[in-house]
Amino acid sequence: MAGRFIITEDGRGGYRFALVAGNGQTLAVGEGFTSKAACVNGIETVRRSAPEAVIEDRSQAGQAPA
Repeated sequence: MAGRFIITEDGRGGYRFALVAGNGQTLAVGEGFTSKAACVNGIETVRRSAPEAVIEDRSQAGQAPA
């Protein structure tokens, strides 16, 4: 099964979305939105941006954890 976006109400009158993989694993969660329309717009922004997104690695590879 393909991945999907799931919209939920956050209990405070707002909306959030989650990007869920075909195996059910949550890959990303959007910020809180004040309306469902704004939430859907956030999903569309992710859809448009992701194919062109670069990976910016800010990790400190090779260093022992603190």
